Amino acid sequence: MNSINRRSVLLTGLGAAGAGVLAACTNGSGSGGGNALVSPTASAVTAADMKRKATGRRKKVALTAAPAMIDLGGGVMPKTWAFDGRTPGKEVRLSAGDTLIAELSNQLPNKTTTSIHWHGIALRNDMDGVPPAVQTAVRAGSTFTYSFIAPDPGTYFFHPHVGVQLDRGLYAPLIVEDPKEPLSYDDEWVVLLDDWLDGVTGTPDDAFAELKRGMADMADMGDMGGMDMGGSASPSSSDTGMGNMGDMGGMDMGGSASPSASVSSSGDMSKKFMLTGATSTLLGGDAGDVKYPHHLINGRVAADPDVYTGKPGKKVRLRIINAGSDTAYRVALGGHKLTITHTDGFPVRHQEVDALLVGMGERYDVLVTLGDGVFPLVALAEGKNASGLALVRTGSGSKPSATVRPRELSGMIMTASQLQAADDVRLKSAKTDVTHQIKLTGDMMKYNWSINGKQFDMAKPEAYPIVIEEGQRVRLDFVNTTEMWHPMHLHGHTYQLGTSGPRKDTAIVLPKKTVSVFLDADNPGQWMLHCHNAYHGEVGMMANVAYKA
Repeated sequence: MNSINRRSVLLTGLGAAGAGVLAACTNGSGSGGGNALVSPTASAVTAADMKRKATGRRKKVALTAAPAMIDLGGGVMPKTWAFDGRTPGKEVRLSAGDTLIAELSNQLPNKTTTSIHWHGIALRNDMDGVPPAVQTAVRAGSTFTYSFIAPDPGTYFFHPHVGVQLDRGLYAPLIVEDPKEPLSYDDEWVVLLDDWLDGVTGTPDDAFAELKRGMADMADMGDMGGMDMGGSASPSSSDTGMGNMGDMGGMDMGGSASPSASVSSSGDMSKKFMLTGATSTLLGGDAGDVKYPHHLINGRVAADPDVYTGKPGKKVRLRIINAGSDTAYRVALGGHKLTITHTDGFPVRHQEVDALLVGMGERYDVLVTLGDGVFPLVALAEGKNASGLALVRTGSGSKPSATVRPRELSGMIMTASQLQAADDVRLKSAKTDVTHQIKLTGDMMKYNWSINGKQFDMAKPEAYPIVIEEGQRVRLDFVNTTEMWHPMHLHGHTYQLGTSGPRKDTAIVLPKKTVSVFLDADNPGQWMLHCHNAYHGEVGMMANVAYKA
């Protein structure tokens, strides 16, 4: 394995975006202090919705959430929950300004409630799909109709926001087309990434239960020996921070430890779901918590991959979506350069790269001009010594192995902190009205992930709101006090990384780093802010960013 050329890796600054703008601003309390909050059905929500530019066109879809046996290829046919019997669900596509009318029918077993969150869409608050904060959970055997304007073009997706249902098969791409599309290309390919365990090694609920009790059990065993408990390799443990990636020859592309690392000579610590010893320099240490038997691209295992068929010389737009629950992916197309055009739906100044790092909940659009032959599109499960695979076929050639590692994976790797917002979507210069410090707190040992030291209780969503007011320019300082990276997702808004970085709704915050983001408070209501690691969010790394009434 070739070591990564330190001069070719553009990663310095990930986790420190906005460090140059940490100037003194008015501090927000983050405690609510008895403030009355804008409810999801308030007149202010309707007034904001009336300002959205609407085409008058309506796109109707029916979505049935139900048990299904799905075919992941290679003889892997797990039982899971899915929309209309398939994973990923059928793509929903409309144009900016169109109204989406989506009827959800809940046919899940055991009186299981569910919902749909429209990830990344700046929609009206009561359609955001987060029960009980903004809607009543959809009971088994009943239906709920979501109706909202999709205001901004881009690459999005949708999934439940109940428990750890995200880690089942209930997700699908949502593509909002730009009626004035400025890009020129010949075709599109939606590339949906996912880490998969449901119906193979157990269920996400089984995994969650083990995670909550697992580290405490292991701590009780006393001497942990030389085992990396998922956090000792902080950025400061090397002399490189994030910029120097020269000596990675023995890392096998970000995965020095396999799941077998969970068994120690000090005793039988083997866990069915809990992953230990997975480290990644790109992610500042611990890469993830969960063992996944499969990593999927478009619902296919690496041994039996999805195939895109095209012609040499054609320019294709790839819309890359990470729908995973615990895995960041390093994505590259063998034999090709990728030109990044968008992240999280919003355009950036174009940047040519060999590979990109995609955290859970993030999306990237890239352009690629296809060569002649058969090429592997690899999604390396960062730090987990595993990967997903799809193929691009434009001519003759043999199929590569399921474990192929194209050299582009060790070339110029791009993350959002190096990108710049396109001029037409950069936030206008404005005085910051309020700053909230969002401390990411907790640890793997106690599995008590939280924000500002408080584990969010979904039954009491208004208990500790982060209060903002309509019309404010808001700064959020994500201060990661933990030994693990967190992809922080804000509902109903996009924020800007620093003063000129990309517009995003999900951003990676590295261990012991601070990321500052700015947003305009222009969408009243109550909005979840949470880690998009499904297990971290569910255990309590979540907060309510609520507008003051």
